[in-house]
Amino acid sequence: MDPLDRIDEMIAMVEQARSVPMSRNNCMVDRGEMIAALDELRAELPADLRRAAVLLEERDKIMEAGKREADRIISEGEAEHARLVSVNEITVSAEHEGARIIAEARAEAQRLREEVDDYVDTALANFEQFLTRALASIERGRDKMHALREIGTFAGDEAERPLPF
Repeated sequence: MDPLDRIDEMIAMVEQARSVPMSRNNCMVDRGEMIAALDELRAELPADLRRAAVLLEERDKIMEAGKREADRIISEGEAEHARLVSVNEITVSAEHEGARIIAEARAEAQRLREEVDDYVDTALANFEQFLTRALASIERGRDKMHALREIGTFAGDEAERPLPF
């Protein structure tokens, strides 16, 4: 029988006991019955108390394990959060650095284009001057040739003479 049921049984025994004459709070209980019920209760209580203590210990162990697991999960969550923040910061930093490098590369490419354009323009101007002088020289030579042809210097007797230019 459950110890609580035993206690209920003893309370019922006291409630049903006859009152002592001229007293409100005193009653007459069969001593043997009461001692037997108390002995049974005493025999049952240590086993139940041990079971309760074991259950309390198990509860404490389970709660401690739960607390350790919760602390571990929180710690892992904080570490993951720190890692993600760090990765995000690295990503943002890398994006900024990449944008800076691209801007520098574009500026350098533009500078080089301008230098190449200047060089090519200078080279073409020099070539143009050379060609202009060459064309002027060719034109003068042709003019001389036409002039000589008109004055007849290309006659047969003068054919052995060197050309004037």
